[in-house]
Amino acid sequence: MKQSRLPLRSLLCNDPLNLMDKPLKISRIIVDRDACIGAAPCVTVAPGVFQLDEDNKAYVVDQNAADGDTILLAAQSCPVQAIRVFDDQGRQVFP
Repeated sequence: MKQSRLPLRSLLCNDPLNLMDKPLKISRIIVDRDACIGAAPCVTVAPGVFQLDEDNKAYVVDQNAADGDTILLAAQSCPVQAIRVFDDQGRQVFP
């Protein structure tokens, strides 16, 4: 029996509009520097997108340095949910 493979995003996110079959396009990433604890999983997952500054806080270097799914995974890896991600329609997709 053949099993269908769902995108990782569809397994990790609630998708009431069934948009998971389209590539995720990110228009905006916001790092809450007050909430950031410098754990840096975002940097590990998407080093071209996120880096840590001299205060050990994450910031966005280049939001176009990774695909939307990688950016979403980086945001989801944050232990304090300090990263908000918005799609190209302006909808907040995480958290």
